[in-house]
This record gives sequence, structure tokens and C-alpha cells, in this order.
Amino acid sequence: MTKLNELSASQVAEGVRLGEVKAEEYIASLLDEVKRVDGRIHAFITVKEDYALERAREIDGKVKEGRRLGRLCGVGLAVKDNMCTEGIRTTCASHMLEDYVPTYDATVVEWLKREDAVILGKTNMDEYAMGSSTEYSHFGATRNPYDVERVPGGSSGGSVAAVAAKEATLALGSDTGGSIRCPASFCSVVGLKPTYGLVSRYGLIAFANSLEQIGPVARDVRDCALLLSCIAGNDPRDSTSVPKPQLDYVKALTGDVRGLKIGVLKEFLGEGVHEAVARVFWEAVHKLEELGAVCEEVSLKSLDYALAAYYIIAMSETSSNLARYDGMRYGFRVPDKALGWNAVFAKNRRSGFGSEVKRRIILGTYALSAGYYDKYYSKAQQVRTLIRVDFEKAFKNFQLLVGPSMPILPFKVGDKVENPLAMYMCDINTVPANLAGLPAISVPCGFHQGLPIGFQIMAPPFREDLILQAGHSLEKTIS
Repeated sequence: MTKLNELSASQVAEGVRLGEVKAEEYIASLLDEVKRVDGRIHAFITVKEDYALERAREIDGKVKEGRRLGRLCGVGLAVKDNMCTEGIRTTCASHMLEDYVPTYDATVVEWLKREDAVILGKTNMDEYAMGSSTEYSHFGATRNPYDVERVPGGSSGGSVAAVAAKEATLALGSDTGGSIRCPASFCSVVGLKPTYGLVSRYGLIAFANSLEQIGPVARDVRDCALLLSCIAGNDPRDSTSVPKPQLDYVKALTGDVRGLKIGVLKEFLGEGVHEAVARVFWEAVHKLEELGAVCEEVSLKSLDYALAAYYIIAMSETSSNLARYDGMRYGFRVPDKALGWNAVFAKNRRSGFGSEVKRRIILGTYALSAGYYDKYYSKAQQVRTLIRVDFEKAFKNFQLLVGPSMPILPFKVGDKVENPLAMYMCDINTVPANLAGLPAISVPCGFHQGLPIGFQIMAPPFREDLILQAGHSLEKTIS
């Protein structure tokens, strides 16, 4: 018999709506699982047990009274701790914001409450979403549910680990350079980065504004499509939000990929890709071909420069965005009142930020400084344009582009944390989608010695329906 915490979001919502599942009992089962396993996994920074149970009781009351119910009625959901939640602290996994409690909800949180989802708590992450392993957290590292000696990926590692460990049914993550797709690959769940502008960023604490998007995390493609349907849509409070009507992405899950032209990116299978990752990926490509898809290799030479361009742009935006955190207006402040303004400002930032955040601020400030702006930042933006143009050309011949989500298997905790360059190299297959603003999904495609491997699918802007359609078909052949 399936345990309540193992049900899919679709099953929970339907069961609650029909009165077959009590929202309170189901939410209690998730919270029990958090108590049972989170001591080892450390997916959550903040758990709101009383709040979640009260919301579940309210939803059961609505069912009893025959009132209107949202599409996610009763579904337990975890929120990455860089999205504002009214009355619930939002830390960005940083000492700087350790005690920050927002007075408003991010748009995505507001919309999910409107759909009767139940917020379980806030999940661990790399500080300010800067990392690929969820080790750069003021609150300690998150562990991979498949092997607690290994990382879950980052920066949305807490959200993904919570879903993989069945502590939550759905979760929200944010993806700046692969921060949803990386942990989704490492933890064998589904994670989607939407097209830039499809999902509101209002209430998301900024890291790199031109790159990041909020996206869904789920255990299967159907739940991913359902969650995306609830959070996608125009928001006048976000100037980057595109005026598009809300769609029901579940309708795209036809299970049919016959005739789809799919390009296999050679650059995603080059030097540094683990042999097992390449082998399992190609097995998945052949399964799509068996389903009727037409797959051919394609090369985008500009992708060779994607990682360097991404980190220059991301770090430059970091330098600008994090300048506001000085401890003078809000955030961590040193207790010594005898110090002058300059000394307080410097000490607040030195003590409030972790090592990786400080590294990126310094490098970003350097890239933007007089004499280096044209040499680094301006050239990175030119490369970004070339990458976007190359993708546009490729999509004239192919409807989808695919490659491994991650070039390597989940690595052990501590293996790369002292080697920033090795950590940055992990993002080589995920950053192109962010630079070009494209939708991209990671779907589980197999294992090697018990360690998960993800399959990445990219589409032209606002064709989330296509990547969900292909991901759903692949999922059915593998599961």
C-alpha cells in the first residue's frame, strides 16, 4: 500500500477534492518523514509544522463545506529559502539574512496559496544561490538522499532533496545557471527552468537578474507540468514578466514524440563527461528514436565560451545586487557600537557573507571596474548574443536540443568545495539555457552504481509544452 507521503501531487489533489484523502493526515505524514530523515538529509532550514497543519485543516473544512478548491488543494510544498514568505523567515542560507522575516509573499507563493497548496517550510540552498552542491550554506550542507556521503547538487539542493526523500511532494527552486536542473539530475527527480519571463520573479531575492528564473521540482513530469501551470503567468509587479496567458501544461503530456526532430549537442558530450553519463544518455536517446523521434548530432561552437561568459555576467550582477547588504539598514550587523561607519560597513559584510559569496562579489566588482569593463563584461555580453543567435539557428532545424544535464555523477561532500574552478565546471551543460533565456528540463534517465543521471531537454522560448511532452514520453519508457 502506498504511503500518504509517497502519493503524487495529482493523486493528493484529486483525493482531497473527492474526500478520499484527509489533507491533515497527508500533511502529517510528510512532517513525520521530515522528523524521521531530515536529520541526515538536512533539506530544510525552517519547518512550519503548526502552520502547515492549520492550513491542512482549513482545506479539509473547505472540502466539507463544498467550497471551491484550487488545483493543488492540500498538496505539501517546500519553498527554496530565497523566496519571500510572509511571516516566515527567509534567509538565503546566509548569516546576513539569518533573522529576516518578510512582510509579503513572493508572487509564486501567493499564487500557490490561491491554489490551496500547503507550505511546509523553507529549504536549504547554497548561500544566495551561489553554488552547485548546497555546501555553501550558513546552516550546513544538504546531503543526497541516494547517498548521504554525496552532494545533492545546487543551489536548489534542499528543495530537490526534500522531494526526492519524500519530505515534500512538490517544491520551488530557482535556476540561475542550472540550480534546479543540477540537483534534479543528481537526485533523480524532474526539475524545470522556464523561459525567462514566464514566471514572476517578484519576491525572489536577486542573485543575477538577467539569468535567474523560479521553476518547479517534482517526482514526475505530470506533477512538474501541474506546478508550472500554477506559477506561470504575467505579473505586473515584475518588469521582466511577459504578458502571456496562463496555460494548462498537463494537456501537453500526449505521450507522443513521433516525428519530433531532436538535436544532440556535441558540446555537451565532450571532454570531462563521465563515460557512464554518456552511455546512459545515449541509451535514452535511442529510446526516443524507438518512440518515433528523429535524432541527429548538432554542433554549436559558441557553447565553448558559455561557461566563461556566464560567470563573468553572473558575478558582475552579484556585485551590483549584493551591494545593498551592508548591515546599516537591515541584515547582520556587528555588535560593536564604538566603530566608525567604514569599519562597521566592512565588518558587517566580512562577517555576514560566506567565502563563496565574497569571492563572487570581488570578481564581479573587478570585471565591472574601470579599464576592465570592456575587456570582460562587455565581451561576455557579446558572447551571450552569439550563443542566443546560434540557438535560434539550431531551432530552425530542430524542435528540441538535448544533452546530459550534468557531465558527472554526484560527487562526495567536500570533494570540490575548496576548488572553485572544479565546482564551476560542473555547470558547463546547464548555463547555456540561462544565457539564452531558454526553457530546459532535467528528467531522470538512469543510474550508474546507484547514482542518478539526468537527461536535459531544451526548446525555443515559451515551448515548455514541447519539453514536457518529450520528457513525459521518455519517463514512461524508463520507469
